[in-house]
Amino acid sequence: MLNDIEAAFRVLKSDLGMRPVYHQTTERISGHIFISILAYHILHCIRFQLKKVDIHDSWKTILLKLSTHYRVTTTMQTKEGKTLHIRKSAKPNHEQSKIYKACNAPAIPLKQIITTL
Repeated sequence: MLNDIEAAFRVLKSDLGMRPVYHQTTERISGHIFISILAYHILHCIRFQLKKVDIHDSWKTILLKLSTHYRVTTTMQTKEGKTLHIRKSAKPNHEQSKIYKACNAPAIPLKQIITTL
């Protein structure tokens, strides 16, 4: 049990980047702690889902793998002189797809968006 608690604090400090609290009011300190613990619970749920499908990478490695999945915005002028913006997500690679599937998340989280100005 103590090992689990110590591991949780290591995750809070390293994986979530939790830093010392410098808030002045009790309400802000409580809010900071609440958000940190909520983030830890979400992280734990994600890791649990990944372990169920035999993905045992560290959180840092998971973030590194997902960080290469990007979204592109292309801007161009139409014949009418209007500006056209097209935003589209790239296709995820095999490892990214496996992570998304384990978390029941769509492989392409955002649909293509076309905006004309």
